[in-house]
Amino acid sequence: MVRSDNKEFKAIRMFQGSMVALVTPMTDDGAVDYEALARLVEFHVENGTNAIISVGTTGESATLDPEEHCAVVERTIASASGRIPVIAGTGANSTAEAIHLTRRAHELGADACLLVTPYYNKPTQEGLYLHFKAIANAVPIPQILYNVPSRTACDMLTPVVNRLADIDNIIGIKDASAEINRAKELVEMCADRMPVVVSGEDGNAEEHMRAGGRGVISVTANVAPRQMSDMCAAALNGDFKRAKKINKTLQDLHAALFLESNPIPVKWAVQQLGLIGGYIRLPLTPLSDHFHGQVRAAMNKAGVL
Repeated sequence: MVRSDNKEFKAIRMFQGSMVALVTPMTDDGAVDYEALARLVEFHVENGTNAIISVGTTGESATLDPEEHCAVVERTIASASGRIPVIAGTGANSTAEAIHLTRRAHELGADACLLVTPYYNKPTQEGLYLHFKAIANAVPIPQILYNVPSRTACDMLTPVVNRLADIDNIIGIKDASAEINRAKELVEMCADRMPVVVSGEDGNAEEHMRAGGRGVISVTANVAPRQMSDMCAAALNGDFKRAKKINKTLQDLHAALFLESNPIPVKWAVQQLGLIGGYIRLPLTPLSDHFHGQVRAAMNKAGVL
């Protein structure tokens, strides 16, 4: 099925710009901190973030149980109250589990779902096609593919994305391959049918938009939401001089937030803003002391402290 023009325009309006891969705040005993979650949603509404991704991989989806996962999505939607789109992370390396999480997100009122490529089991390209086709056919919610081979050991190649673009409710892809030539190829090949082609790498988001991408699903936006929103808005308006200028102040922060495995540095940084506590679930551990100064310096340069 090929979507109508109206659906294309709606997708472009709703899912573009700076979309934050939101951290999941936790109390000192490791429980989800729903009061802090509500504060985070307000923080992003006030600072111009264009959409929230709830319980993506930055939101520690790997360590939340299914009940917590759905509860965080539900509370995020309730806090957003229609003021900002909420995209639920519902990917899994089990097709049946991904369908279950996607169906629950749809029932809870999410605006779309983000589906990471299956990790660890390393499916074939045909397996990837059939996996995402099965989810799209099972649940009518708009769906955004997520390709991040550095974390999943699974790279979904452009020909498969091109096939999936023909499925009506697959509206986009978060490309974290870090390959700008691939971004150009995806835009040229798929954007007429799959309009939400966005970066999954803060460091190349400005360049990705130069190549025709529509924005970024961002880790940095947790810490510098206004700057990321302004940078994306400038790029989408064709003002790449301004976008580059803003992005230059963020480059150290982009890098610092990956000094240790995501979301270790970003949770520490958001804690420094006074928005959340410092708890992170095992097997991840708090940011090593010797990186504190580097992350703080990058935050200062970005103007967020």
